[in-house]
Amino acid sequence: MNTTQTLEQMHSLRLNGMHQAYKSQLDLPLNHQLEGHELVAHLIQSEQLNCYNEKTAYYLKLAKLRLPAAIEQIECGASRNLSKQQLATLAESLYISNGENILITGATGCGKTFLACALGHQACLQGYKTTYLNTNRLIEKVTLSKLDGSYIKLLNHLERQTLIILDDFGLQPLTQEIRLTILQLLEDRYGKKSIIITSQLPVAKWYEYINDPTLADAIMDRLTANANRIELKGESRRGKKSNNS
Repeated sequence: MNTTQTLEQMHSLRLNGMHQAYKSQLDLPLNHQLEGHELVAHLIQSEQLNCYNEKTAYYLKLAKLRLPAAIEQIECGASRNLSKQQLATLAESLYISNGENILITGATGCGKTFLACALGHQACLQGYKTTYLNTNRLIEKVTLSKLDGSYIKLLNHLERQTLIILDDFGLQPLTQEIRLTILQLLEDRYGKKSIIITSQLPVAKWYEYINDPTLADAIMDRLTANANRIELKGESRRGKKSNNS
C-alpha cells in the first residue's frame, strides 16, 4: 500500500488529526521523517489532540456563551475582591466534580458575566457540557415550552448539562411557573451538577426577590448549601472599556 492510499484511508475513516500529521511527515525530507514506533506514537498523539479540539469546539458551540471570555483574561486583585488563588482554584473546576454552585454578585458592569463565561469556557475545555442562559431567556423558553408541550424535554435537556450558567438573575419578577422551574433545576442538580448564577442583587436579597416564602426556603437552601460566593467589586468594566477606546 502506498502513502496516497494510506492518506485516503485515514480520510475515509475520519482520522483527521492522523491524516494531517502523516501528510506533514511526508512533506518533510526523508532524513527528517519519523519512523516505526516514533511515527505511530506521533500519529496517535495528533489524533488525540484533534479529537480533543473538535470536542471542545463542539461544546463551546452548544454552550452559546454570551462573551468570548477566558480565565487568562480575568483581572484579579483586592480592588476586585477576587484573588489569583481563588480564581486558580475555580479554574481547576473541582466545584463541578463536587457538585457545587457559584454565586457571583456585584454592581452592573463589574464583570460578573465575563467571569461566568470564562468559567464556562474553562469547563468546556475540560470536557464538561455547559449551557449559558440569560434569566429572561430562560423565562421565555419555559413559557414557550409550556405552550407547545415541550416542557419536560426542556427540563431533561437542562438536567443533562454538567454546568448551567444563569445570568442576570433578579432583573425580572418571577412567576410561580418560573419559581417551580428553578426549584426543579436545583433539585435535579443538587450535589451532582453545578450552576453559576450572576446577579446585581446581593444573595441576602434573593429570598425577598423570589417572593414566595415556601419556595424561597427550598430554592435558597439548595443554592447556598454548597455554594462558592464571589462578590465582585470595582468600577464598571464597560465604562473603563469606553474610556480606553
